[in-house]
Amino acid sequence: MMVVAKVPIDISATCQQKQLELLFLSSSTKRSISITKTFFRRRKCLITMCSTSHMPHIESLEHINSVQSRSSGLPIMVNGSTGKMGGAVLEAAVSAGLNPVPVSFGGPEESGKIVQVGGKEIKLHGPSERESILSSVYAEYPNLIVIDYTAPAAVNENAELYAKVGVPFVMGTTGGDRERLYKSVADANIYAVISPQMGKQVVAFLAAMEIMAEQFPGAFSGYKLQVMESHQASKLDTSGTAKAVISCFQKLGVSFELDQIQQIRDPKLQMEMVGVPEEYLAGHAFHMYHLTSPDDTVSFEFQHNVCGRSIYAEGTVDAVLFLAKKVQSKADKRIYDMIDVLREGNMR
Repeated sequence: MMVVAKVPIDISATCQQKQLELLFLSSSTKRSISITKTFFRRRKCLITMCSTSHMPHIESLEHINSVQSRSSGLPIMVNGSTGKMGGAVLEAAVSAGLNPVPVSFGGPEESGKIVQVGGKEIKLHGPSERESILSSVYAEYPNLIVIDYTAPAAVNENAELYAKVGVPFVMGTTGGDRERLYKSVADANIYAVISPQMGKQVVAFLAAMEIMAEQFPGAFSGYKLQVMESHQASKLDTSGTAKAVISCFQKLGVSFELDQIQQIRDPKLQMEMVGVPEEYLAGHAFHMYHLTSPDDTVSFEFQHNVCGRSIYAEGTVDAVLFLAKKVQSKADKRIYDMIDVLREGNMR
């Protein structure tokens, strides 16, 4: 994990912004979007968090042994294991000493497939007979925690299956009907960690934004907001993190609608305009939020850039360990998010 902070050098530059007209060309439509030039070209007044998965992670032997003693043998079932995120979670889970069961759910075209991870084979099952299979696995592994990194369209159906069987789960998949999701879990009274953002440091940033919105409502009344988010082309929905940050800005007095988010999914634009390293085009999350005062004399920029998936995979493992502890202690509260995981204070 690497954190890079760029601190202000020339604050006066923010008062001299120019608008840059960029023409987006997609497969179905062409549209002109006005984006503040400082988003991509001027970095003097920017604070950036950049997480890269290729940096070596060094831990003490004592710390590693402590983690493994807490997680050794804990059975997990990763649904969506053939996806990039599911695969990253499996690798992180095996490294942390968790025990993937030899079963996972996938799409109809994946039924019967075998996934190999950490020297173990995992058989994929399609939509048919999921309830009986999950019930059987849960009976064999009573301490089972399910991890879901499937697709937005499967969120509600999967959650309702977990609720029906009664198995605790960690939901990292974004999208779906979130109100319906929470209701199905609450009605079943099962344990779950549900979060569209599993990156611990990004979650801490979100928590800080929520505190600011709660304590200083209307602080940015009248300000104009521009939001850009860039993710791999395979991401079908709008970033849940962006939605959460925008919600905070709305409480702070900013008028902004979700359809105003500038989504970048074109790899060429991501490299040339956003600055995504080519090796991370298939897995990244770059977010930029730009606020401008009504008279254009004051501006604020917030940016968090994530390259790779290790930050989410490690956070997911922490969520699993957290949830297992809550299940074991029979905690009164049943539904949690990543802020709850952070507040527990047992981060690896």
